Amino acid sequence: MSLLVGDNLVVSLHYKLTDNDGNMLDSSENSEPLAYLHGAGNLIPGLEKALVGKSEGDSLQVKVEPEEAYGEIMPDLIQTVEKAAFQGVEAVEVGMSFEAQAPDGSVQLVTVRDVEGEEVTIDANHPLAGYVLNFDVEIVGVREATEEEVAHGHVH
Repeated sequence: MSLLVGDNLVVSLHYKLTDNDGNMLDSSENSEPLAYLHGAGNLIPGLEKALVGKSEGDSLQVKVEPEEAYGEIMPDLIQTVEKAAFQGVEAVEVGMSFEAQAPDGSVQLVTVRDVEGEEVTIDANHPLAGYVLNFDVEIVGVREATEEEVAHGHVH
């Protein structure tokens, strides 16, 4: 009897991720399946919920709204800073990503959205914030997690 996807199980899957216009955003095609520990917060909530109760061999299509994915775009995470803030970077260009220290001391990833003269607009939103995500998923394996995997919250 095959295991049904649920907490503390390791699930392996192949996926294709597209936006609402059909643009390919990510895929496991031509690579190893994605393996994750179910229930440990390693997948976006909307996809993880859709996989509950499924089993090896199942294929499904899942549409995930922003609030169950990477959230809506938060305007307060977009700001303009002086180019001088990018010490040691020869040319700051749109699309570049940098690690920056957040006000609470944590490290956050920021992406350059615009460069105009000496001003640079950066965005700390997740690159997929605000997007409806469409997953085409095939579950290729479900197994019990080891005690160590459960304790660490991820697959080894």
